[in-house]
Amino acid sequence: MVGKRRIDSFIARVGIPVAYHITRLYLRFVRLTVINEDGPVKHMEAGGKVIVALWHQRLFGVINYAERFSRFSPSAIVSKSRDGELIAQVVERLGFRPVRGSSSRGGREALTAMAKDLAENPCAIHAVDGPRGPKGVVKAGLIRMAQLAQATIFPVYISAERAWVLESWDRFLIPKPFGGVRVRWGDPIVVPERLDEKTFEALRVTVEDALIQGHARDDLAWGWERPL
Repeated sequence: MVGKRRIDSFIARVGIPVAYHITRLYLRFVRLTVINEDGPVKHMEAGGKVIVALWHQRLFGVINYAERFSRFSPSAIVSKSRDGELIAQVVERLGFRPVRGSSSRGGREALTAMAKDLAENPCAIHAVDGPRGPKGVVKAGLIRMAQLAQATIFPVYISAERAWVLESWDRFLIPKPFGGVRVRWGDPIVVPERLDEKTFEALRVTVEDALIQGHARDDLAWGWERPL
């Protein structure tokens, strides 16, 4: 146990800062294109609340881009696990604020904490199918969070011209150097404060369909044979 704590301490003090800077440097060799960013930015500047909805699979390619939103001090759910302690440090380096919990452990507490956080802050980032999947399925917590916080959901479509596809549950993407990454913001999805069960599920499916179809459109536009 002592050995594990020492390893964790070394990773926190040395490993994470080194990996973070290497990743930031690596992504400088990826060409970034951003489309329709004005929508969520103007919404927040006008006092609105935003939940950024994206797939877990696509997170890596937008690490550098995410820093643009640090002025809004976004929050993000981070697991309560030991590994989550390390991830929380990465989140903080991006200028985000980690809210501890996950859909698999402490999810209800994290959902409530995120809703309370949005009462005082304008933005939250949410990987809607994380942390363990299934891939491409929007979990109900997104809609509940938006409902409690009276926040507008903005789906984000992140596509890569060329990428390595890992053998993980979500087929995690690592964009290749000197290729392009496109970040396209979708239309806002408003969640009413009062929802019956049927409307709640319809909204969940609306977000899911938007993410599936939006990513398919952009992946195919890069020349991929099928959506990633």
